[in-house]
Amino acid sequence: MIEFSHFHFIRPAWLVLIPVALALWSVRRAAGDPLRGWRGIMQPELLDALTVGQGNRSQRLSRETTVLVAWLLAVIAVAGPTWKPEPSPFVDEPLPVMVVLKASESMNQTDLMPTRMERARLKVADFGRRRTAQPLGLIAYAGSPHLVLPPTRDTTVVAGMAAEIGPEIMPKPGDDLAAALTLADNTLGAGRGVVLVFADTVAENSSTIADFREQCKRPVFILAIARSDSPEWDALNEAARSLDAAISLITSDSSDIDRLVRQTTSASGSLATLEDGARWEEAGWWLVPVLAAIVLGTFRREIGSSPQEQA
Repeated sequence: MIEFSHFHFIRPAWLVLIPVALALWSVRRAAGDPLRGWRGIMQPELLDALTVGQGNRSQRLSRETTVLVAWLLAVIAVAGPTWKPEPSPFVDEPLPVMVVLKASESMNQTDLMPTRMERARLKVADFGRRRTAQPLGLIAYAGSPHLVLPPTRDTTVVAGMAAEIGPEIMPKPGDDLAAALTLADNTLGAGRGVVLVFADTVAENSSTIADFREQCKRPVFILAIARSDSPEWDALNEAARSLDAAISLITSDSSDIDRLVRQTTSASGSLATLEDGARWEEAGWWLVPVLAAIVLGTFRREIGSSPQEQA
């Protein structure tokens, strides 16, 4: 997820005008001080005692400060502050998603009826139906990962293959999520794509998961096939923190799949954010209304004598 950690300026060279604006403001303020000649020869206390119209001086200082703020905001706006990339107009292809489905012995437990494995299969099928004709792949893992299908637009095939996966067909028992994530990343290759994990827990020795995240910045999402008050949920949350992954808890309705569909879809616009040549969304225009309000506030009515009054 793109956050303010990516804040920068599109045209940072304009920021050199900030010290120029400060210098001009100082000169302007000094030139507009009617008592500047007296300040060098009189004590400040005595000068204040002999000066009338201190309220006017405060008002003038406030107006000068407002002008300085307006200048600085104008420089910042021209420099082009930004933190959000523009969606590429050339990226029209739907985002490939690699489903990583756990199939170890723990998935046969019946705390989630009928079993954790069956609930995970149904959720994979639901996810595939929501992504009809959009690339979807499948990896099954236990003690070792195995590519079932590379990304394909025939999501019904993915759902059918997921229905046949279970602990009884896995050649090696265990829980090697890091290897499954690596296989998913290699299958997607250098192109765009995200990884979606369906798992009930993660092995305690998850240091290799952190190693995977250091080598791969691809977005990862997790659907926890577990109860919220279980140690499995705690282990999955710990893994999600190591992976910087968004995690959701399985629900009895379709709200969990709805959320995953939204998350994986929105990730498509952010995958190219750090690539060379990425276009960033201009945010300086947000300062224009503020500048307009400041400029309007600096206008004041001049009270002077009319020609008739002078006569």
